[in-house]
Amino acid sequence: MSASPVAFPSPARGIRARLGAYLMLTKPRIIELLLITTVPTMVVAERGMPAVSLIVLTVVGGTLAAGGANTFNMFIDRDIDRLMERTQGRPLVTGAVTPRAALIFGFVLEVAAFALLWTGVNLLSAVLAVAACLFYVFVYSLWLKRTSRQNIVIGGAAGAVPALVGWAAVTDSLALAPWLLFGVIFFWTPPHFWALAIRYADDYRAADVPMMPAVASLRTTARQMIYYTVVVIALSLWFHVSADTNWIYLAVAVLSGGVFLAQTVGLLRDPEPARAMKVFGYSITYLGTLFVAMAVDIVVFEGW
Repeated sequence: MSASPVAFPSPARGIRARLGAYLMLTKPRIIELLLITTVPTMVVAERGMPAVSLIVLTVVGGTLAAGGANTFNMFIDRDIDRLMERTQGRPLVTGAVTPRAALIFGFVLEVAAFALLWTGVNLLSAVLAVAACLFYVFVYSLWLKRTSRQNIVIGGAAGAVPALVGWAAVTDSLALAPWLLFGVIFFWTPPHFWALAIRYADDYRAADVPMMPAVASLRTTARQMIYYTVVVIALSLWFHVSADTNWIYLAVAVLSGGVFLAQTVGLLRDPEPARAMKVFGYSITYLGTLFVAMAVDIVVFEGW
């Protein structure tokens, strides 16, 4: 009886798996959300469609910068990621990527981001993108995440910077309008992230991370989410005045903001994890809809 042949993994499959692991380090789903806020901001800054080449360079540069920041975050959090069910499949936990390789990868992404944005766009956008990475790594990941229940509140500033990068890419300057968009994303982050954290509160307790839902009651968290949502809506309406948008954006801001507020109020009335996940899902829809609406508004009323 002949022995069964030994099956060896194909080189192509091994390469795909390795590339997939490095891609996972960058947290691509988070990057998608960040880029949704970049391009519409560029359209508003241009009062029309910017050059395709400028959009591509800004998006690629922003993607590299955000990917580097997320890679550093996974490197820093690899110890607590082992303790949390939601994160146990990450590459540094499974061993698909070594800590040293991840660290080098993060540095390469940040250097490439800065070089691309500086040479292809402008210095201001490059500085803003890398500054967001530094804030995310040193202020949020290394300091606040494990020490303060306000971790995601303050740390969320890093995720709001792409709006500034988008504006700076077009104008090589900043103004009130992009700072208002920064504020929208900044104050949107706590209700968005806490909604998810409610579902995984036990994970955060196991890792001893003082995320709000892990150290406060669900009702207290929901009440805080309502406050932040009200601020988000107010800033989105202020942006309408500051950026001189038209009725398309205003209508979307009012209607989608009203639904967002109703969702968070509903969570306070029915404080259950399943309800929180509905708030989380809608929060993503809300932000994407708001930013797409501002771009559509400008294109429709001011042309290409």
